[in-house]
Amino acid sequence: MKRALIFGVAGQDGAYLAKLLLDKGYRVIGTSRDAEVASFANLRRLGIFEQVTCISAAINDFRSTLAAIVQAEPDEVYNLAGQSSVGLSFQQPAETHESIDLGTLNLLEALRFVGRPLRFYNASSSECFGDTGTHPADETTPFRPRSPYAVAKAAAFWQVANYREAYDLFACSGILFNHESPLRPTRFVTRKIVATACRIAAGSGETLEIGNIDIVRDWGWAPEYVDAMWRMLQQDRPDDYVIATGESHSLSAFIAKVFGIFGLDWREHTRIDHALFRPTDIPRSQANPAKAHAELGWHATQRLDDIARAMVAAEWEQCDAVRAARLGV
Repeated sequence: MKRALIFGVAGQDGAYLAKLLLDKGYRVIGTSRDAEVASFANLRRLGIFEQVTCISAAINDFRSTLAAIVQAEPDEVYNLAGQSSVGLSFQQPAETHESIDLGTLNLLEALRFVGRPLRFYNASSSECFGDTGTHPADETTPFRPRSPYAVAKAAAFWQVANYREAYDLFACSGILFNHESPLRPTRFVTRKIVATACRIAAGSGETLEIGNIDIVRDWGWAPEYVDAMWRMLQQDRPDDYVIATGESHSLSAFIAKVFGIFGLDWREHTRIDHALFRPTDIPRSQANPAKAHAELGWHATQRLDDIARAMVAAEWEQCDAVRAARLGV
């Protein structure tokens, strides 16, 4: 039985990855900063909490990171931890760099120190590319990060590349474009849109307060993207891969699709709030995932329509459950 250690198992990607690995017969160990008090709500929502061994670890602390790896004795290590919000990184730039850049360095040093033939996956981000313009980004596209989050992710990416070359570690980075699911926290714009639209459809009378709706992104389905992570660690040699659908859409298009599911005109229920604009933002993000198709045999099957409908269905079901609980049904 293979053993996998997931740093950041409580998040969206961590939970879906844990489920994927359990289904493949892995023994899964996951970390949280304080496992004794963490709710692990996403693991519980997927019905796998009892199957995951949860331990405490903070990746910005080298001793804690090393202890987790020694305790878990994994074959594969996945780094999905760290501050995950681009918007929040402008408010917490130091914490963002510490949890992403320093955290990744601690993990790499711990793997080198342990000296076992482990395989390591690092979660990188399309934010590293900045504005791709009309040229879809691939693995050769230069980085031009435009947020503290993106700068930290870019630094972590090069840490992984350096350790792979200098110490012959099996270490790779997945440069993932936006990927969504019902497990997204409501501070993320797609979940915020879906949750607000559901409440409006239920008669709340509120308005969706939103920032820049002209941004263009490549949105995928998170459960598919964790499969790409796993595939990277099954290759004969480590490498880095762009993971995306290859299709980009504006945020306004996503809003229109979500409200359209309820037969609503989004323009009648939305207000642009310039206070929600970021200090710097990426107008357009496009991807070329051809390498992942060719070498990993991976491709995205869920597109924007599918993602919108799946997220609305899950949100509506959750709202029904909350209403039933309040009524004592």
